[in-house]
Amino acid sequence: MTPVSPRPSAPVIRTLDDSDLPDWLRVMCTGFLRPPVVPKEEVEIRLAGMDLDRAQGAFDDGRCVATFRSFAQRISVPGGASVPANAVCNVTVAPTHRRRGLLGTMMERDLRAARERGDAAATLISAEYPIYGRHGFGPATWVTEWEVETARTGLSARYAGPECGGRVDLVDGAAVRGLGPALHERLRTLRHGAVDRGERWWRFATGDLPRHGRTWTEPFYAVYRSPEGRVDGLVAYTADDVWEAKRPLCSAHVRDLVAVSPAAERALWHFLLTIDWITKVTTGLRAPDDLLPLLLPDPRAARVLTHADFLWLRPLDVPALLTARSYACPGSLVLEVTDPQGLAGGRWLLEAGPDGASCTPTRRPAELVLGVGDLGALYLGDESVLRLAALGRVTEESPGAAARAEPVLRTAARPWCPDIF
Repeated sequence: MTPVSPRPSAPVIRTLDDSDLPDWLRVMCTGFLRPPVVPKEEVEIRLAGMDLDRAQGAFDDGRCVATFRSFAQRISVPGGASVPANAVCNVTVAPTHRRRGLLGTMMERDLRAARERGDAAATLISAEYPIYGRHGFGPATWVTEWEVETARTGLSARYAGPECGGRVDLVDGAAVRGLGPALHERLRTLRHGAVDRGERWWRFATGDLPRHGRTWTEPFYAVYRSPEGRVDGLVAYTADDVWEAKRPLCSAHVRDLVAVSPAAERALWHFLLTIDWITKVTTGLRAPDDLLPLLLPDPRAARVLTHADFLWLRPLDVPALLTARSYACPGSLVLEVTDPQGLAGGRWLLEAGPDGASCTPTRRPAELVLGVGDLGALYLGDESVLRLAALGRVTEESPGAAARAEPVLRTAARPWCPDIF
């Protein structure tokens, strides 16, 4: 008789301790197809910024085979307020252990802990579209990246600075670490969908902390100062040095552009698009309703490189979310939210208006029925209730309810999350 090999035991999922981190980081690099080599210095930098109680790993015979982490975050919502969120990141499963439910188990544990902690939502940047809808997430923001041919913009080559009386000045990374945090917080009160940036974010972004596996190129930094001398905008960009037959073919790439006024945004784009020798500018991931390309005399100078979903949102506390944001017009809706994981389901009466909202449990008949992920897609005001109803993802129990909900939930400006996490 041929001997039967014993059935392998299931991997053990648990939180991490300090000694797990080198193996955990190697598995994470493997999952993202990066070289699985993590220097000691990288482990120390990572450890200093991680809450190990919110980092999970799956271990098979002592070897890490899957990774998962979350951290505290605040996300801005329509009206300028922000809510506490559970930011999910570093999700990988080794190719030898796929399709065993490891991600699902770690996700469920993390979301339940977040709900008990009082987080209103969970967020993530989805590498693959089909995965996270199964866990109640919906795409809440989108991004667009343009490539601009500077010679075609129609902007004057004789541009010498903003005509509004403001000015653009070059600064260094130390100045950015001083000016950037307050400027970004101002942006978050104006642009819903933006997430907070801690001190470590600014240190990484300015080269003060190294990133493993990435060659650091020191960017150029410029700030826009209003006529009153207030810093209302900041841009970080890199440039190459390419020439052909004594002709410049140089390109610039925007790493970050933060502007809290239209004047600042126009001035920084005008500055970038008229730098001598720069023939192309790639904009980085911008809001789909950015002033580009319409601020150009010839908008066709800009072509879309990327237009895609970006921040995904998973409601955990429906009343907390719906009462935190503002609404452009008054309305009353009974929403029934279905949630197979049992975290945020229920029937709610939303009474909303420009001055605030209430959201309470109700036994009144539902007017709209939708899944928790579709509420996530709708929450920041970018998605259309009518479109989701046409797709069969929102069920209209009361005739005309979707049309009534549309102007209540939508926002004039589109949400935007500038940051990958």
